[in-house]
Amino acid sequence: MTGRPSARKVRRAAVALALAGALGVSVAACSSGSGSSGSAPAELEVRAAPHAATLAKLPAKAEGAEIVVGSPSAAHTVTVYEDPRCPYCAKFEASGAVPLGELAAQGKVKIRYTLASFLDRNLGGNGSKNAAGALRASVDAGKFAEYHAALFASQPEDEGSDGYTADNLLKIADKVPGLRGAAFDKAVRENTYKSWVASAEKAFEGSGVNSSPTVLIDGKRPAGDGSAILDADAFAKVLKDAGIS
Repeated sequence: MTGRPSARKVRRAAVALALAGALGVSVAACSSGSGSSGSAPAELEVRAAPHAATLAKLPAKAEGAEIVVGSPSAAHTVTVYEDPRCPYCAKFEASGAVPLGELAAQGKVKIRYTLASFLDRNLGGNGSKNAAGALRASVDAGKFAEYHAALFASQPEDEGSDGYTADNLLKIADKVPGLRGAAFDKAVRENTYKSWVASAEKAFEGSGVNSSPTVLIDGKRPAGDGSAILDADAFAKVLKDAGIS
């Protein structure tokens, strides 16, 4: 049968276009280019972050369109650009982000997150925007680092499924002790941080970054082919080589 390619093939093509995007090298990533609408919302398999106990110790605050995690006086800064629906961001959060979080908990590095939502435009739906708004609300509750990790751990297997609905985001929040409450639940259901989410996407677009995850260490792209961010041991070595250990 001939005609337009399937939405799944278009999504794969969008990812393939970014093979040289993240970190400016060959690691696979989610591209901010145009794409096609995805499938209907799906139920999530909700999971807590395996390293939640470490993350629970981390403070977080909103600074403009960024969320900053860790001690303000930390000597080093790692900047992370992510879209909540990006599967490679989930891979990074399950691997390279683990030693990064440990170093942040030790006060050796702070992490600056810019939360993009371009995949809503590429794939259809509002999952990235919903998730980014919920993540911003979790800052107010003092639970960002734990919730951020749980959200990526619970990411739908198909990035085209618009699974980050308000109901599902609250189910993920149940995995973070002390997060659920009237203020947080209202912010998630009423999209309280809609304007902030738009500002974060604008900051992503203005950064010169065109794919996620993109990771900078003290403002610089790490050496190598970029694949280290998807391997905990390899990224720990990259951080050590950058003087963070």
